[in-house]
Amino acid sequence: MNQQNLLQQLLLIGVGTTSLVAEKLRQVSDQWVKEGRLNADQAKAMVDEVLAHLKEDAATLDEAVQRQTRQFLESLGVPQQSELDELRGRIDRLERDVRELKNRSW
Repeated sequence: MNQQNLLQQLLLIGVGTTSLVAEKLRQVSDQWVKEGRLNADQAKAMVDEVLAHLKEDAATLDEAVQRQTRQFLESLGVPQQSELDELRGRIDRLERDVRELKNRSW
């Protein structure tokens, strides 16, 4: 299994876990409303607050995964897109210069 597949699987597990937690939280809050432990507004506020924290945590996790992926790729020597673009530009300039030199010599 390559590293990218592993990272994708970890992210999917995180998304699935978050969805499961959200669903269970809604079920529990609905049950508490039925039992009279919370009113509907309190339950909604609680669910909204927990889901907001989960989204923040997911964003933080995503940033950490992206940062670690970049570091991993750098450690393998994989160039960044900007580096490839710069090299393509240099190749284009060199090819143009070679064509110009060929045209001058004929």
